[in-house]
Amino acid sequence: MLTVLGAIVLILGGLAAWTALATRRLAARLAAVGAYATVEGVRLHYLDQPATDSAAGPPVLFLHGASGNLNEPRAAMAGRLTDRRVIFVDRPGHGHSARPDRSFSAPAAQARVIAGLLETLGTGKVVVVGHSWGGSVAAALAVLHPDKVAGLVFVAPATHPWPGGVTWYYPIAAHPVIGRLFAWTLVYPLGRLALDKAAAGVFAPEPVPARYTEDAHVELVLRPRSFIANAEDVTDLKANVTALAPRYAEITAPTVIVTGDTDGIVLPSIHSDGLKRDIPGAELIVLPGVGHMPHHTRPDVVAEAIARVTARASNATAAA
Repeated sequence: MLTVLGAIVLILGGLAAWTALATRRLAARLAAVGAYATVEGVRLHYLDQPATDSAAGPPVLFLHGASGNLNEPRAAMAGRLTDRRVIFVDRPGHGHSARPDRSFSAPAAQARVIAGLLETLGTGKVVVVGHSWGGSVAAALAVLHPDKVAGLVFVAPATHPWPGGVTWYYPIAAHPVIGRLFAWTLVYPLGRLALDKAAAGVFAPEPVPARYTEDAHVELVLRPRSFIANAEDVTDLKANVTALAPRYAEITAPTVIVTGDTDGIVLPSIHSDGLKRDIPGAELIVLPGVGHMPHHTRPDVVAEAIARVTARASNATAAA
């Protein structure tokens, strides 16, 4: 028995050492692309791209989904909004942003520090584009910090409570003890093997774009701290949106929701339809044959949604 336990300890120790080395190399290869700002003690990594036309409209803020980082929406929308000031941000615990503790798994907490970042950057009101899990943060910004939001574009959002739970490994990775052991030993080697299959599942039934995993820096989520933060986000989301969703009716910002009708990751009938029902005047665009990544496979539709929200926000300001 002692021999078996010793062998297990050696194997786990070896996996942990390999994970530490591999993730250091990964962080160097997929290095930060922007700047940093500290808000309420949280060091946030962001990329602020200036506008070429100051009259084009308010800045656009992109919020990535689960397992992501700022490079994911950046890869999708590159070159689509060159006239606008565009801000991409790593949500707390993702990409190259820090995360002090699990309280930041709440969309409201993430919205609070991102609102602080916008204040630091002096953006004024912004058009917020939230994909998937990032949609819950976009909604929280609009409910809790309406002075920062000129308009909303939800892309395949996850914003409402759903029946059932989440995939088995999320609660395991979110566990304060078992999760650390899991993240530091098995996640990186197994995750590398599963990346292509995971990407195919997210894009289905559409093909994965060439260079998606490279350009979106997808591997960053396999680092232990990022994997744990992502697991906490996903595990805690249902309780968090259950608490926040009753307040979506308070949202007054112009809103467009873009979703695919074959999204197998978040159900449009719960989330997108729920936002259409809950937010006064919200517009819903349903794309036939499109999965969970419309901003990659139909970026022109998302860009047009941003333009329409901008026009409605400008009209509302003029009327006021």
